[in-house]
Amino acid sequence: MGPARPQRAEGRARVSFRVGLGATRLERLFQEGCAKIRLPIPIDHADPQAILINTAGGLTGGDRLAAEVDLGPQASACVTTQACERVYRSTGTDAVVENRLRLSAGARLAWLPQETILFDGGRLFRRLEADLVGDAELVAVEAILFGRQAMGETLHSGHLYDRWRVRRDGHLIFADDLRVAGDIAALLAPQPAMAGRRAMATVLFAGAAPERFLEPARSIIGPGGGASAWNGKFLARLVEETGLALRRRLEPLLTLLMGGRALPKVWQL
Repeated sequence: MGPARPQRAEGRARVSFRVGLGATRLERLFQEGCAKIRLPIPIDHADPQAILINTAGGLTGGDRLAAEVDLGPQASACVTTQACERVYRSTGTDAVVENRLRLSAGARLAWLPQETILFDGGRLFRRLEADLVGDAELVAVEAILFGRQAMGETLHSGHLYDRWRVRRDGHLIFADDLRVAGDIAALLAPQPAMAGRRAMATVLFAGAAPERFLEPARSIIGPGGGASAWNGKFLARLVEETGLALRRRLEPLLTLLMGGRALPKVWQL
């Protein structure tokens, strides 16, 4: 008998929304393993919300999570997570998180997972695939905290590979790859963009007239990042000393990109 294999967390979740009787309504819900979805009752005619939950309480090497979101024509929804995801020390393999978004014509999705915290020795491969049809609109954010500064944590080892692919009508409109490995604290310290700061986020808006966001967004982002708009896309990078400082800039920026709609209650600190 060989050595016992460590138990690994696996979870898959799928949710779809369709317009019916004049409003966006849940069509299908699937959850398996440690991946759960909760659907709070919308307040003041807000868009439906889906809250993704990892009941394993975090991720480590060999764990796998997958989520799929499907919006029908003209449907509008917001998908977020219950809390920050935590990626703990790995014995050598990656934790894998794969998210797939599908938006039909006229659909509008806010993809707003809360921050991911990478602990010393953690390994994460995260992939976001989004397929948009016609004039579908997407607001998406992914944020990463390299350890918890308040706890005195320093990442001397680790691995992060964050991959984005966004397509409209089958054509690739946005691709982004972030890869950092090894002594992460030492690698980030000399980089002009990071300068040793430990919190960063990528924010994307894909939709009509993204240029209208540039001026107000730059005033929100401040010196710790930048923003640009081109060919139906708005992209912002934010870098801050702490997760709290990052959150304080993300909240008004996302509200701006969402046309003034309120962020989910779980985002309120």
